[in-house]
Amino acid sequence: MSAVVVVGAGIVGSSVAYHLARRGVPVTLLDQGPAPATGVTGDSFAWVRGAGGHWPGGAQDLREHVLADYRRLENELPHIAVRRTGSLTWTGTPAQDSRPGPGQFRIGRSDIAALEPNLRHPPDQAIHTPNDAGVDPTALTHALVVAAGAHGATVLHNTAVNSLQVTGGRVGGVLTSTGLHAATTVVLAAGTGVPKLCEPLSANLAIAASPATLARVTAPPGLVRTIVASPDFEVREVRDGDLLLVVPHVEGTAALEQAQDALQQLKTTFQGSDQCRLLGYRTGQRPMPEHGPVIGFVTNDRSVYVAAMHSAISLAPTAGRLIADELVTGSPAHELRRCRPHAH
Repeated sequence: MSAVVVVGAGIVGSSVAYHLARRGVPVTLLDQGPAPATGVTGDSFAWVRGAGGHWPGGAQDLREHVLADYRRLENELPHIAVRRTGSLTWTGTPAQDSRPGPGQFRIGRSDIAALEPNLRHPPDQAIHTPNDAGVDPTALTHALVVAAGAHGATVLHNTAVNSLQVTGGRVGGVLTSTGLHAATTVVLAAGTGVPKLCEPLSANLAIAASPATLARVTAPPGLVRTIVASPDFEVREVRDGDLLLVVPHVEGTAALEQAQDALQQLKTTFQGSDQCRLLGYRTGQRPMPEHGPVIGFVTNDRSVYVAAMHSAISLAPTAGRLIADELVTGSPAHELRRCRPHAH
């Protein structure tokens, strides 16, 4: 197959590059950062959902494959770790908490306390999703990039993509800070940067940017046992003694103040958390396609392909596999039929 350039070494672009390289495709992965996952991927809570949550548009057709593709990646990349802790979710509204979906269970206070023994005041009920999991998004993305390189991919960091190279109405590659990188197909997986790169193609992609702040907190190992999503915050243990905390975004409030408030809420919620300390925090701009994942060609000559989605952590292994299949075989993947750019 002809050469492919993938723009963006976050979780989506790295998955696409890995799956293409594994199929023997000459692929070059470009990223403006000094290492993989230095953008929004590194700021992700990295909750791998097999059920529950919001799955708009074509994401509904991909969700059933998420857990199987993660198990496959664990076999192919033995150094990655998927923490299958399950999740506990409660909203504070009993009517909402009483409607579990497939693969979910409504449980009461005693079962909640058994799963999360450090909760000071377990709610009356919650939704338990046993198959939910978490990953270290930076470590996973690094593993995908290393494996792509081992299969022959060229990986270039500190390489900002300025524009598509358009000659005679056809895209023949990308113009970057290090020069031209020619390709028969360009895959744009640069998150919120995708719409701007597509502007010369008159492709109007509805991919909004949504701010999210993630705090890293040191804690006693095992303080939080599952993925906890309460009305006030979300928290999980990414590795022993290292918590990730989603900080609710408050317009006009400094991110540090928001992170400190969330840490205080954590201490109020979990006993044994007095020694928890804030290690750092970052605010990233998540790509939020209005009607679900945007995946597919945006040019009639099949020279430019886009891949933008939320939640990228859950969907990237499945999307990378399906995108590689499409580019290698030339046959459209049935699972992506509702993700096409023209459907948005």
